[in-house]
Amino acid sequence: MNSSAFRRLFFSARYLGPSWLAFRLKYGVLQKSGLLEKKMPLGNWGAHRDSSKESSRSYGRFFFSPASRSDFQPLLNSFDNEVEPQGVIYEAENIKQGIFSHFSHNHINTGFPPPWNVNAVTNEFAPLDRHWSKIGDFSSGDIKLIWELSRFSFVYTLVRAYWRTGDESYPELFWRLLEDWRLKNQPNLGPNWKCGQETAFRVMAWIFGLYGFFNASATTLQRVALLAQMIAVCGQRIAGNIGYALSQNNNHGISEALGLWTIGLLFPELRNAERWREKGRRYLEEQGKSLIYEDGSFSQHSVNYHRLMLHDYLWAFRLGDLHKQALSEELMDRVAKAAEWLYQLQDEKTGCVPYYGQNDGTLVLPLNNCDYLDFRPVTQAAHYYFTGERLFDDGPWDEDLLWLFGPGALSVPVRARERKDFSARNGGYYTLRTDTGFAFTRCATFLDRPGQADMLHVDLWWRGQNIALDAGTYSYNAPEPWNNPLAHTTYHNTVTVDGRDQMDRAGKFLWLPWLKGKARCIKRSSTGHLAYWEGGHDGYRRLSSPVDHHRGILQLGEESWLVVDRLSGAIAHRYRLHWLLPDYKYLWDESVGLLTLLTEAGDYYLQTGVQPQNGFYTLVRADKDSPRGWRAPYYSYREPALSLDLTVNSSRAFFWTLFSPAPCHMEESENRMILKLSTWQADVLLSPHGAFPLIANANLSGNPTDKLELI
Repeated sequence: MNSSAFRRLFFSARYLGPSWLAFRLKYGVLQKSGLLEKKMPLGNWGAHRDSSKESSRSYGRFFFSPASRSDFQPLLNSFDNEVEPQGVIYEAENIKQGIFSHFSHNHINTGFPPPWNVNAVTNEFAPLDRHWSKIGDFSSGDIKLIWELSRFSFVYTLVRAYWRTGDESYPELFWRLLEDWRLKNQPNLGPNWKCGQETAFRVMAWIFGLYGFFNASATTLQRVALLAQMIAVCGQRIAGNIGYALSQNNNHGISEALGLWTIGLLFPELRNAERWREKGRRYLEEQGKSLIYEDGSFSQHSVNYHRLMLHDYLWAFRLGDLHKQALSEELMDRVAKAAEWLYQLQDEKTGCVPYYGQNDGTLVLPLNNCDYLDFRPVTQAAHYYFTGERLFDDGPWDEDLLWLFGPGALSVPVRARERKDFSARNGGYYTLRTDTGFAFTRCATFLDRPGQADMLHVDLWWRGQNIALDAGTYSYNAPEPWNNPLAHTTYHNTVTVDGRDQMDRAGKFLWLPWLKGKARCIKRSSTGHLAYWEGGHDGYRRLSSPVDHHRGILQLGEESWLVVDRLSGAIAHRYRLHWLLPDYKYLWDESVGLLTLLTEAGDYYLQTGVQPQNGFYTLVRADKDSPRGWRAPYYSYREPALSLDLTVNSSRAFFWTLFSPAPCHMEESENRMILKLSTWQADVLLSPHGAFPLIANANLSGNPTDKLELI
């Protein structure tokens, strides 16, 4: 064993635990030896005819009754706006032409029915005649681009269109696609059986379609029987390998547990229904209590996986309540905190969030006309479930309430909760808020496997616009330079040292060693015009010549922010401060490091500098040869952005960056910064090098006037 492999094993055992390592080694043996294939053998649908206790069945209660379509129809139509009337109908009509939405954004003409084993972007394919355990994770490009259509997310579109119009062609589309998938994907054969979580999402969509189209003319007893059989086989697939999902300590275990819970509740005639239901209950409880922290943070360090988890549990809670199989109060309390966590990270104007962490394009419940980036639907639904009230006034985000809870949910009172400065210390998430925007940052000691090397990244929001932003993900497995590069430190709004990541990348989804971060100061003035946050991490302490990095964020009035970074080492290093910004028209004055963004809400200014010596700037938009100057707000999609950096070679450096809606005259010395705007002046006293906090005090004079003592 070479030294790098030994190091990986050592750190894996240290951070993930020896039991995790033992399980993964054992699983690898089972997979390579063929024992996994023997456990879940190849088959055909005909071999699974005897999957139920009896031939007849009574359907369990679901979120809505198939007989309620006429009651829902006027309410559903009220969600469609004049600018894009009945956009869901447009999407449904596209499906007839073989045009499917991928990752809730990208429209691709795949043909009808689509080739279920083909990457719709690259045309790479995975074999349909091989056991799923024999198909490599990355042997066919980005397997998510193969899995996407087999999630059957388009079923929600077809049901929503059918309940609005009564057009019988939509149920027929569902059944034709289901029958084609059945023909092309025999049990345990091909890539679409490879992931139990994908199987669970598929089952959820099929069940939604079953109830949504139950009274349609296309829904025959024979078709329903075939679907019930397919769901039974999916239950066997999930139950047979759920241990692997649980070992990941993330959304996979929750989703697969939800699949078993759902099948067990809604299909009680299946031989294993009761066992699956109780196994699903057990794992939903265990995973939720383990992976959702006390402060509402989620183990996956990702806002989109956080939404996925909330959707899973909303489905689980609601279904359990309907069947008088409630999950525990302790679990509900933990998920309620997770819902509040997400609400506190939302932009007031748009419902969007800092797109922190990995983003694979998952939207478990696409039940509304809102954009994928709008998180109001899930926070509205979660808040209603836990409080019986709504957070937002009437809008398209309410359609989720109708589908999950019925018409009565649309008329409950609206009582918005205040968004304020937020600290989730277990997960390490922090915001400072004003009436016009907020600053977000992350500073944590990892309790679970990190997805990106992005500690002290800062997102900045102003008047509904994401001024300093996260680059997103783009793809987990693509040709260079797009092979999941945006997880690296260099593409985030923070400082890199010598071009190194804050942690070493030990695998596609593994960073080692896990760094430790700590918030050192959080304080707001009595009148609220000044606030300060500070934290640091030890990621660069692992270098042969260690470096300390600490960052401070100072709120100045309602719309201005000063971000300061101090880096300290014994010898000279290359320190690079980076900011990723939206693709606005701009003016750039390199002589003073001033970038003027010509935004939709007015001009906004970013000015940056460094002490004790001058550095050099570069400004890049949509670089042709690298991911620099790009952002990926949706999976498998990218668009231009502005990438500004400032680099200096020194043993120590003090960077400053001012964000403001007005131009600023800056006067700086080693221990003082004076910022002069048209209506106010800020006098910022810096602490001596090596002392904390980085800022000793700040004074505002003019309009407004305020003072903040930090030492």
